[in-house]
Amino acid sequence: MEKVTESMSNRFRNSSPENLLHVATLGRVVGLKGDMKLNLFTDFPEQFKANASFILENGNEIVLDTYNPERELVHLKGINSPESAKPLTNAKLFTTFEATRERCNLSEGEFFWFDLIGSDVVEEGSVLGKVQEIERIGPLDYLLVTTDPMLVSKGLPSTFLIPYIDRFVIASDVGTKMITVKGGLDLLEAS
Repeated sequence: MEKVTESMSNRFRNSSPENLLHVATLGRVVGLKGDMKLNLFTDFPEQFKANASFILENGNEIVLDTYNPERELVHLKGINSPESAKPLTNAKLFTTFEATRERCNLSEGEFFWFDLIGSDVVEEGSVLGKVQEIERIGPLDYLLVTTDPMLVSKGLPSTFLIPYIDRFVIASDVGTKMITVKGGLDLLEAS
């Protein structure tokens, strides 16, 4: 079974600058040297290492000095006091698709969410719709599918969810932007 792997939280997709992925948000200041809590919105904490750079919403770049994953603390280069760190509280950190591909290693059969969005969902040769988003609900990832207009014209719902698990997803091909499913039509009709 292929595994879909998050590169960002889709909850924040609409608020991110164009062509960038929201991967973390800086939290409160901790300590006297300007360390800050780091709230991750990614499955890839390995990208937060010394000298890694990220983009803020205003387009400015920040560079990590250190990251302590056990304490979820980050220290930024050039920030050495609580006073200099406080203006960055709640700042969102973004990265590019290219940097994500370089920094984050996928295992065989794993995909980034952003590579699956826009894929056609096909069952037995019929297009059911197109992946609009991927939602993580509890421990499972779900494809939020915008139903094909032909099926909507037959009275079926305009969107539906398909769990990204073996039972439903047979194959994903990011090259052709196609996800083959089984039982998807049943889920659509039950929505």
